[in-house]
Amino acid sequence: MRTPDRWLASRWRRGCLAVLAGALPMFAFPAPSLWWLAYVALVPWILLVRSAPTDRRAAYDGWLGGTGFMLGVHHWLLPNLHVFTFVMAALLGALWAPWGLLVRRFLAGAPSGARVAAALVVVPSGWLAAELVRSWEALGGPWGLLGSSQWQVGPALRLASVGGVWLLSLLVVAVNVAVAVLVAVDRARVPAVAGLAAVAAAGSAAWVWAPRPVVDGHARVAVVQPGYADAAGSPGRRFAREEALTRRLAGQDVDLVVWGESSVGFDLADRPDLADRIAALSRTTGADVLVNVDARRSDRPGIYKSSQLVGPDGPTGDRYDKMRLVPFGEYVPARSVLGWATSVGEAAGEDRRRGTRQVVMDVPAGLRDGSGLRIGPMVCFESAFPDLGRRLARDGARVLIAQSATSTFQRSWAPAQHASLAALRAAETGRPMVHATLTGVSAVYGPGGGRVGPRLGTDASTGAVYEVPLATGVTPYVRLGDWAVCAALLVLVVAGAADTVRAVRLRRRGRTGRTGRRGRPAPPARTTRESPARPAR
Repeated sequence: MRTPDRWLASRWRRGCLAVLAGALPMFAFPAPSLWWLAYVALVPWILLVRSAPTDRRAAYDGWLGGTGFMLGVHHWLLPNLHVFTFVMAALLGALWAPWGLLVRRFLAGAPSGARVAAALVVVPSGWLAAELVRSWEALGGPWGLLGSSQWQVGPALRLASVGGVWLLSLLVVAVNVAVAVLVAVDRARVPAVAGLAAVAAAGSAAWVWAPRPVVDGHARVAVVQPGYADAAGSPGRRFAREEALTRRLAGQDVDLVVWGESSVGFDLADRPDLADRIAALSRTTGADVLVNVDARRSDRPGIYKSSQLVGPDGPTGDRYDKMRLVPFGEYVPARSVLGWATSVGEAAGEDRRRGTRQVVMDVPAGLRDGSGLRIGPMVCFESAFPDLGRRLARDGARVLIAQSATSTFQRSWAPAQHASLAALRAAETGRPMVHATLTGVSAVYGPGGGRVGPRLGTDASTGAVYEVPLATGVTPYVRLGDWAVCAALLVLVVAGAADTVRAVRLRRRGRTGRTGRRGRPAPPARTTRESPARPAR
């Protein structure tokens, strides 16, 4: 019978196990949404890495596990990007190689209590550094951050209002480290239990002391979701279905009507007939209509995706051009080098153009009580970025809106994952968020991140009205920003400095041992020879 160590001696078996262990957290995300799994899903990966015989093997296990993680969370890209999905996962998975080194550095062998206590801080910080780097737009953005798996957990959403999704990732990884120590290191259970108690205390403190949004009114917002059959058809067919669904909202006292991403396939400046039809809908419903235009602009070169507000007299002039584009879906990074991706998957044949600034729009029609309504639009992929929602809240938006279209990934986990991100943005900012799509999943979340009203699934073709609570006040995350990220990076800098100082001391001690106390060559050691026994006198 083979022992586990002998079984893991095979590089192929160990590599496959690392990929599978890294992919395990995928089940914590929608659609399965086994949120509790996130708190132990990293334990097999951590145990595997800490058993690595060398630093090189630990980095390799970290890389393979990161590859598995990226493949698991983004597996729904496979039908569209094909082989490039594996290339992307392997490249981004390399970000977890340094994390593997940290795991082995602090948890290998029989670590002392001090090393375990340090691991509870340093290892989560290393994980967050990997998440931070891969959150860069050109590398795929912050889709699938570990903390976002907690989108439906009340205490976690309260923590998000304090430190954003970054703080959730830190604490989730810290719990995994503590559980791994409890499983594998008997002599260090006290600091592991202390770490778990600290996480529980942080969650409890946030629940009790973090300021809660103060609800001071409501807005009636309608979401129009035409459904897959019409949205996947021609732009004219899609527009006709949206028009018919919007007309049914007449008489329902709606303050704002929201259409999904790419809901209008023509520039309204070029098609005044369409602008007039939307303006007629505004007059019929008594509310402005927020549409999303995906078309070549008449006033500048290129194709833009733009949120545009249309009132009873036509476009109001408020327009937001999407700033952060989906790599390969809306543009190809370094097209001269990676342009081959268009031949093996559904990558963008022409790059979309970017907007340059965020926009907070004033809805002229206002609320039924006569007060105004300020909205902050985002387009699709942008709802994954915490900083965009935070900036809109700071600029005075009372309702955050994401216009999305995930029809390409209709029968996958992607629509549910996308909708869940709105809950986190709402909790982080203390502002309600409306996630409106062409084909589902559409959903609305209140200022604390809790869902408001029904969720429109991928089989729905309808218009739904939501009583959206409005709130005042500023969350700690809006006020302080990404402090959790800064703290994690500071921890890594301090840990690196401490390692450097330790290495210098060991080097000096070794040199002193070879050269003597004053740095001079040490005299040769005296050898003693046995003297012959003297005769007794």
